[in-house]
Amino acid sequence: MFKPFATLNRTTFLIMVIAQAVFTLTVWQLTPAGLIPHPSRILEALGELLTSKLLIDNLLVSLLLTVKAMFYSVLITLVFSYLSVIPFFNSIAQLIVKCRYLTLTGLIFIFTLLTRDGGALKLSLLMFGIVPFFTTSFLSVLVRIPAQEFELCQTLGYNRWQTLYEVIIVGKADQVFEIVRQNFAIAWMMITMVEGLNMSEGGIGALLIKYNKYNDLPRVLALQGVIFGLGLCFDYALGSLRRWFFPYTKL
Repeated sequence: MFKPFATLNRTTFLIMVIAQAVFTLTVWQLTPAGLIPHPSRILEALGELLTSKLLIDNLLVSLLLTVKAMFYSVLITLVFSYLSVIPFFNSIAQLIVKCRYLTLTGLIFIFTLLTRDGGALKLSLLMFGIVPFFTTSFLSVLVRIPAQEFELCQTLGYNRWQTLYEVIIVGKADQVFEIVRQNFAIAWMMITMVEGLNMSEGGIGALLIKYNKYNDLPRVLALQGVIFGLGLCFDYALGSLRRWFFPYTKL
């Protein structure tokens, strides 16, 4: 457990993590009360939120917005990434990659003019934050494809479109799931910021800003715990789906 490069089995690792968590929470609970509330107070606030319809309604709004943004972002990314092997579209894909250096702060007004309502505004902002990073990750996968895979397709007599389908679309389908898993964390992190820009339709971000405005730290930290827990659940679910659809990734 304390040796470099040591490998722990799953049971030992789980016991170690639980022990670390219990130790941290115990020390936190026993420290003198200050600005940060104790875990018991946060759990009490969490219980109050879970029994209220307010949390469930706002959570569903955030989940729907995130899933919708991820769906459209994946479609856009895959189209331009697959077409990036064509010189005409490669420049467009590279431009999308460079857009990851743009900040939303100076572009919110433009997106407001281009969208029809608050829901479309939040969706477009969230997609703008996801697509460049998603494209960057997938293009890096394409660059690392060994030349032997393309040479094998040529040996088998495939034309260039068949090679694109076999090597990139089918051959790297498992990598798409892994990239979605990695970039979902970005979308889930951004959701509170995007919903804070337009609170007309609610969402967990709007709820966070409301409680933060009144310095209700127990509820703020309870909501952060809900966001963190859901993020871990989605990460596990996407990883399980990848292993289920592509069993060879377990090797």
